[in-house]
Amino acid sequence: MKHVPLMAAALLAALLAGTAHAGDTLAKAAAAGKVVFAYRESSVPFSYLAGSDQPVGFSVDLTKAILAEVKKQTGKPGLEVGWQAVTSANRIPLLVNGTIDLECGSTTNNSARAKDVDFAINHFYTGTRLLVKKSAGIKDWADLKGKKVAITTGTTNMQVVRRYNDDKGLGIEIVPTKDHADAALLVEAGRADAFAMDDILLFGLKANAKDPAALEVVGESLQVEPYACMVRKDDPKFKALVDGVITGLMKSGEFARLYDKWFLQPIPPKNQAIGLPMSKELQDNIKSPSDKPAT
Repeated sequence: MKHVPLMAAALLAALLAGTAHAGDTLAKAAAAGKVVFAYRESSVPFSYLAGSDQPVGFSVDLTKAILAEVKKQTGKPGLEVGWQAVTSANRIPLLVNGTIDLECGSTTNNSARAKDVDFAINHFYTGTRLLVKKSAGIKDWADLKGKKVAITTGTTNMQVVRRYNDDKGLGIEIVPTKDHADAALLVEAGRADAFAMDDILLFGLKANAKDPAALEVVGESLQVEPYACMVRKDDPKFKALVDGVITGLMKSGEFARLYDKWFLQPIPPKNQAIGLPMSKELQDNIKSPSDKPAT
């Protein structure tokens, strides 16, 4: 048997350890001494950057509460934390391949995605609407006939709008974008007539736009979908931890306090309030927590 060089042996051991813990996030974190959480750069008010390299937002606060429990259950109070920016297109692959260990952003919990990942307790409900310039005269989907609509790549909104466009024969030209901020900029610059996205994200982008008064959120909501944190599939221990933290926040009243902080009070960077009261769907979910997906 050939001798394996010391450095190569150490690398092999690390790789084998990573493989052994691939389906056990807590064991992976304990072995590495580190956990990696995802964040979004422009999913206001859930997860976004506000003038620094540290993410803030409602989902970020949920993530930090989960971190405290991870440290407790691994017995590692000094556990290192890494923050990894993700997009709508790469968030699931990066979770599946182990680059990130948890994604709490603005991700819809649906049956298609559940084939690749598992979802925690739902923490928000939203629907697809439109961000437009007030001067454009667009009030609903019918006004978009033959017009350009920006949509973030890798989102469920893309599928919803394509289906609606086909059903109604509107002839909408869909303009794919990398992220929400890019799509909003297209509308502000007049290069797209509307941005179709989850209504709460549109309200957040409007609040932080250069000229919020020039924009408005319009249109009937095409569907109601839940947001939830994503964990790796077939890791019931870690899902139970995340569910336990979120359910605990809901029962203690801390979840409602966080909601008030991010949805009703002024938020950074412009200290503008989104002003969105809690929906009936979310109120019901606090009373009876559920991880039920959208269709």
